[in-house]
Amino acid sequence: MILLPEEKKSRYTPAQKKAAEKYLKESVEDIRIPKGKKAIVKAHAEQQGESMNQFVIRAINETMERDTE
Repeated sequence: MILLPEEKKSRYTPAQKKAAEKYLKESVEDIRIPKGKKAIVKAHAEQQGESMNQFVIRAINETMERDTE
């Protein structure tokens, strides 16, 4: 089977794409970060041995704990 340029855009089947979109919609919420900050946050997280997501969650939890003391 030869893949045409349009077909190369996604290696997922329509059913896989739909399942992934459903999962993300039901289990993940987005947080926006100012342009230029993402690379800084990601680099810091990596220095701490964390993914960016792990770092952001930890930072939020620690700040919320501190704010309620």
